[in-house]
Amino acid sequence: MTTEAPDSESTEHADNAETTKNTEHAENKEEEQDRPQDAWSARRDLVDHSPKSMHVGANSRFGGSLVAGDQHGVSGGLVAGDVIMGGKTEIYHFGVSAAGGHGSGEVPPATLDRLAPYFVAEESVFEGLVTRLRTERVVVLSGPHFTGRRTAALMLLHRLGVSPVRTLVRDTTPEQLVQQLSDDKHPARGYVLCDLTTRRDQPLREPHLLAARDQLSKDDGYLVITVGPTAALEDISPVRWKPPSPGDVLTAHLRVLTDEATAHRLLTLPAVAEFLGRDHQLREVAEFAKTLKRYADGEVDEAAVRNFSLFSLENQVQEWFEEDEEQVPLRDKAFLVALAAFDGGPYALTAELSDLLYAFLQGTENSAVRPRVPVFGTHIGKRLQLARAERFKEEESTEWGPVIQSKAAFRDDRVSLVLLREVWTGHPSARPALVHWLQRLADDGRPLVRTRAASTVAVLAYTDLPSTMALVIEPWATSRLFRRRLVAVNALTLAHLLDAPNIPRILDAWCESDDEGMCWVAIRAYGLIGAERPEQTLAALRNAIRKQYERPGHDGDSNRDGDGDGDGVDDLMVKQLAQSVELLLLSPAGDQVLTELLRTLDDDRAVHDLALSGFLSACRRRKDDERHGQPLVLDWYATSAADGGRAAGGIARLWRAALDDRRHTRDALEELTAWIHTADRDPEAERALARLLPSLAGTAAEHQRLSHLLRTMRGEDSPPPPDVAARLLTTLSARH
Repeated sequence: MTTEAPDSESTEHADNAETTKNTEHAENKEEEQDRPQDAWSARRDLVDHSPKSMHVGANSRFGGSLVAGDQHGVSGGLVAGDVIMGGKTEIYHFGVSAAGGHGSGEVPPATLDRLAPYFVAEESVFEGLVTRLRTERVVVLSGPHFTGRRTAALMLLHRLGVSPVRTLVRDTTPEQLVQQLSDDKHPARGYVLCDLTTRRDQPLREPHLLAARDQLSKDDGYLVITVGPTAALEDISPVRWKPPSPGDVLTAHLRVLTDEATAHRLLTLPAVAEFLGRDHQLREVAEFAKTLKRYADGEVDEAAVRNFSLFSLENQVQEWFEEDEEQVPLRDKAFLVALAAFDGGPYALTAELSDLLYAFLQGTENSAVRPRVPVFGTHIGKRLQLARAERFKEEESTEWGPVIQSKAAFRDDRVSLVLLREVWTGHPSARPALVHWLQRLADDGRPLVRTRAASTVAVLAYTDLPSTMALVIEPWATSRLFRRRLVAVNALTLAHLLDAPNIPRILDAWCESDDEGMCWVAIRAYGLIGAERPEQTLAALRNAIRKQYERPGHDGDSNRDGDGDGDGVDDLMVKQLAQSVELLLLSPAGDQVLTELLRTLDDDRAVHDLALSGFLSACRRRKDDERHGQPLVLDWYATSAADGGRAAGGIARLWRAALDDRRHTRDALEELTAWIHTADRDPEAERALARLLPSLAGTAAEHQRLSHLLRTMRGEDSPPPPDVAARLLTTLSARH
C-alpha cells in the first residue's frame, strides 16, 4: 500500500488557514481584554503627552477654564498654518551641503581676500591658532558641520600669508595624506582638508601627522584638517572650534555689504531679532545678510525678510531627505521622522521606535530582503547633531508618577511640523511604511506612544486631510479595539487644535453614523472640542442618547453603574455620552453647558438621564486628580455663589434632580458623602457645603433625606461619622 505525498497546494492552504485561525484567536482575545479608558483619564493623558508645539499659549477655545481658574479643558491652540503649510517658495539656496565635502583644487587668492572681511572670531584665540599653525605646520580643527570650520581653516592660512592654497578631497585616507602633500603636479604652500573621512579601522593617527609635518617642512607648507566631533582619532588632541555667535556674523556681513548706518537700522528690525532667536546655521546667517541687503536696496519686501527663517528651515528639511544614502543614511532619516513625532520625548524611546520605522522603510525599499537593524554603532551625539537637536533632563508624567527622563528635542520648535509635512507630501513612497508604523504605535501599551501617534497624524491631517482620513484615521475609528478608536479621537482633536479643516463637520456626520466605532469616536471628540460650540455639541449628544434609548431592550436604567462588563454596546455608548457631558461641564464653557443642560433637563427621559449622569460624573473629579483634592464642581459652586453667578443655582438644581430621581439617587448620595468626607479635611469645602446643603432641602422630603445622610453616614475608615457631619446637620436644621 502506498501513501501519496500531501499536495503542496493543499498543505499551503491548510497552513494559511491555521495562521488565519491563530490570528483571529489572538485578535479576539485582545478584544476581550480591551476596555475603553474613561474620558477624564484619556484627556489627562492627551494633555500630559502631546508635544509642546501643540501647547503654545492658552487658546481661548481650549486653554484655561472657568472652574476655579484651573485648566481642565484640552490645552493648546497653535496657529500652525504658516509653519505646516508654509510658502514652499524655493528662493533661498545655501550651496552644497558641507556633508558633501569640497572637491580638490586651488583656492584663488581673490577668494580668500573676499572672505576675510566677513570672517568673525575671537581675536586672541584665533591668533593663538595662527601661532600654533606656524610652529607645528599642521592643525586639526574639530567641530560640527556648518559652524564655519572650513572658513576658519582658510583664514588661518590667509593670515599666515601662504599662497597658493589647495583643498584636498574629503575621502583622502590618512595613509594617502603625505602623497597628496607631495604632488609635484599641483604644488602649494597651504592645504585644507575638510571633513576628513575616518573609520574606526582607519583612524587618523599621530604618525600620519608627523609624516605630514615632515613633508610640509621640506616645502615650507602648512595644513589645516577639519573633522567632526565623532571622528576616529588616535593619540591626537584636536583644537575644538568654537563658532562665533550668529549675531556677530550677521553684523560683520552687514557692515561689509552696507554702510554702518544701514547695518544698524537693519539689525533693529523685529524680523532680525526673531531670526537670531532661532537655531540657524552660519551659512543661513550669511544668506540672511544678503536678503537684508536686498531689502535695504528695495529689491525685496518685508515679507521676504520675515519669512526667511521658515524658508531656510524648509530647505534644511528638504536637504535631509534629498541627500543620498552616503550623506544621510536611511536609518538617520527614520530617526529624524521619529524625533519629529516624539519631539521633546525620551531619547531612548525615540531611538527604539525610529528603528521600528527603519525596518518598515527597508521593507518598502526591498520587500525581498529581511529588514536588519544594527544593534550598536549609532552615536547619540552624531544623531542629534545631524538633527540640530539637543538632549536634556526633564520630568515626565507616567502612570506611576513623575520620573526624570533623558529627552531629545529639536532646537527649533518648528522642525517637527515642517518635517512631517515634507515626508508625507514630498515623499509619498514613504507612506506605506509610515502608516504601518503609526498603526503599531497606536497599539503600543504606553500612553505617551499612543498620544504621539495621534499628534503625528494630526499634523498629517492638517497637511492632507483626505489621504490621512482614508489611510489612518478611519481605519482606527472603525476598529473593534477601543484603544485604536481613542487614538482616532485624539488625532481629530489635535488636528482641530491645529485648525485643520472640517473636523466639526466630520464629527457631526460620524455622530449620526450607523457605524458604532465612528459614532463612539465622534462622541468622545465632542467632549474635548465641543466647548467652542456648546449648543450644537449638546444637541448632537442629545440626538445620540435618544437613538440609544430607542434601541429594543433598553430599559433606561443600565447607564447608572454599568462599566461595560457584560453590557451591550448601547450601554457603553450611553456611559460615553455621559462622560462627554462631564468634560464639557468642566471645560471653559462650563457655564454655557450648564445653562443648556438645565434648559432641556425635562425634555424626555433620555436627555434627563444624560444631564444627570454627566453631572454626577463631573462631581467625582478632584483638583489635580488627587484622591483627597477639592471637588471641582464644589469649587465651581463656591466661586459662583461668592460672585453672585447663575452657575451656583444651576448646580443646586441638578443636585436636587439627581437626588430625587430613583435611577440616580444612589450615585448622588454616594458622591455627596464623598464631598462631606472632603469637607472633614478641608475648611473651604466645609464652607461651600454649608452653603449648598440648605439649597438642596427645599421640601420636607429633601430635608429628611439629607438629615438622614448626615446622621447615619460612616467615616472613611471607621464606623463613627466624621465630625463635620454634625456641624453640617446643625447648619441644615438652622436654615430649614
